[in-house]
This record gives sequence, structure tokens and C-alpha cells, in this order.
Amino acid sequence: MAESKASTAQKSGNGGKLFLGGAIGLAVLSALFLNTGTTAIHPMDQFTVKPLFGGDHVGMLTITNVTFWLAMSVLAITLLLVVGTRGRAIIPSRAQSIAELAYGFVYKMVEEVAGKDAVAFFPYIMTLFMFVASANMLGLLPFSFTTTSHIAVTAVLALAVFLTVTFVGFWKNGTKFLGLFWVSSAPLPLRPVLAIIELISYFVRPVSHSIRLGGNMMAGHAVIKVFAGFAGLMAVAPFSILAITAMYGLELLVAFVQAYVFTILTCVYLKDALHPSH
Repeated sequence: MAESKASTAQKSGNGGKLFLGGAIGLAVLSALFLNTGTTAIHPMDQFTVKPLFGGDHVGMLTITNVTFWLAMSVLAITLLLVVGTRGRAIIPSRAQSIAELAYGFVYKMVEEVAGKDAVAFFPYIMTLFMFVASANMLGLLPFSFTTTSHIAVTAVLALAVFLTVTFVGFWKNGTKFLGLFWVSSAPLPLRPVLAIIELISYFVRPVSHSIRLGGNMMAGHAVIKVFAGFAGLMAVAPFSILAITAMYGLELLVAFVQAYVFTILTCVYLKDALHPSH
């Protein structure tokens, strides 16, 4: 029994050392690849959309770095949820365990936040969560591109949620869906004013939904680039690498939290569509 506990503790310790070593390795790689070799720091250059196969012109059908990393996100989800779970083993592999944890996590979120009648929309919400989470995580790799830092990507996701929720609201409730904007519990003279406020806040949802995700992802990566810029100065290089390591740890947390926030807000909006009365 004691040997088993000691073995478990040793494995846990080895896992912690491996994680720390990986974080420091990523920090060093970032310092090498993001540093321009001068004291000039341009943290926003990493968000530039560029053609994947050379050139400067970006047209409607141009395959860009954004296109490539969006495809990589889809590929990562496919490998995890399809290839990783194809065995359906009783004793799951690591990939199957992660897939099952993600499935259970999102399913419980939908059921608890939006209600049991919202489970029919679970595949869509699960897709949203996995896409945002994988895009955020892939954006932390050196040489990668964080697609969710661009408003063009997050706005499409948020607008899709907005249109879906609005359609479901009218489809399920008809004109009763408009009861979402009429606060019947408020004094009668205040109800028209509150209705206008509720209407404005409803149409602002896709704006806040998209900017929250894009802004958080952009800010974290910009800070990492700033610290990487100081890695070329020998006097502060050790502190710069330590700062990048800390920021990588924080960005791993932010990548998951932002996927969670985007998904849970979708569940909240869906609940309003299914049960619109105040």
C-alpha cells in the first residue's frame, strides 16, 4: 500500500516536472521565434492576415493563415472526438477520456443552465465549445495563429448564436417571445422604458459576445509578444523568459475559460429563447 502511494506520488511529481519543463520550453521557443532581434516591439504584427502561399493580396477566396489554422482546429476536433473514441474501450485511452470529459461537461452545462428541453441543441453547443477551445489552445503553439483573436471569426460565431436563438424563440413561442422584452413585474409606467432597454441589450448581445472572446485572446498574446521582445536584452532575458512562462500558464487557463464563457452565455441566451417570460 505504501509502495503504491509512493509510486503514485512519484508519477505525479514527474508529471508536474514534465508540465513545467514543457512550459519553459514553449517560453524559450516563443522568445526565439517572436523576438525580432531588435529592441523594437510590434505585438500586433502577429495578428496580420497573410496569404498562405505567398503574395500580399488577400481576396475573398484567398487561402490565408487564418484559413489554415481554422482547418487545423477542425482537424484537432475530428482526431479527438472521432479517431480518439473509435475504440470505445471500457478502460478509455487518454484521448477517449478527454473526449468523454468534454462531452459530460458540456452536456451537464446545457441541462443545468438552459433546461432539459435544451438538450436537443447539445450537438450545436458542443461543437461551439470544442471549436473555440481547440482554436484557443492551438493559438498557443509557436508559429501558430490565434484565429479567435480576430473579430471576423468571433463575430460570425456570435452572430450564428444570435440568429439561431432568435429563430428558436419565435419558432417555439411565436409572438410570446416578445415577452422577453416586457418586464411585467415592473411598475406600469416603467415598462415601456425597460422594454426599450431590454431590446437594445438584446441586439448588443452578439457584439459583446464576440468582442469578449476576441479581446481576451488578443490581449494575452500581445503581452507574450511584448515579453518576448525583451528576451533579446541579456540583462532582462531571464526575467523575460520567466514572465513568458507565467503568461503561458495563464493563457492556458484563459483559453479554456473563454471557451467556457462563450458556451455558457450561449446556454443563457438559449434559455431566454425557450422560456422568454420575465
